[in-house]
Amino acid sequence: MLIFKAFSALLSYPSAEMRQALPEIAGVVKASPLVGAHERENLLALIGEIGQGDLLAAEERYVDLFDRGRALSLHLFEHLHGDGRDRGAAMVELKALYAAAGFELTGSELPDYLPVVLEYLSQRDMAEARDMLTDCAHIVRSIARSLIARRSPYSAVPQALLVIAGEKPVDAVGVKPVAEQPEALDRDWAELPAFADVAAPAGGGSAM
Repeated sequence: MLIFKAFSALLSYPSAEMRQALPEIAGVVKASPLVGAHERENLLALIGEIGQGDLLAAEERYVDLFDRGRALSLHLFEHLHGDGRDRGAAMVELKALYAAAGFELTGSELPDYLPVVLEYLSQRDMAEARDMLTDCAHIVRSIARSLIARRSPYSAVPQALLVIAGEKPVDAVGVKPVAEQPEALDRDWAELPAFADVAAPAGGGSAM
């Protein structure tokens, strides 16, 4: 399940430590039987871009991409609830799911942050990972579409996740490019439950 840990790292802010680990991450991508040849090529291209130039340039590329609008947010519940009250309740339930599995959050990241979700999945079995990815596939697909519209190599990660979940990846040919307005893709979001079928922790409630 190291591949999910690798995906988590690739979608995280490109710190100096993360960039130093890129050769190891590339090794995990190359060795994983869950990654097909097409997805592997795109993931390795992403790894090359993250490692390109100095650290400040990599940080600027990341911020320029993921801080430009809600369509590119890596916080899954933001796609469903925005800043509404329901988002807080959903995150409490997701955090309880983590706790029931013995997964402790560290740092200040929220439980619906996709790299955190992937870190959690790296510690679970494949059946649970696929179920959880299937439940939030509509959000992952929306993120992939938004990244493809920006012609960003970061789209390699959500595209690979869709394949692992047994879902059809986004057809890049059918996605119109956008230069500066990723928010325009917000209208394509599907307001559907995420993690709807994930078993709830003891005490009731779903992961939403």
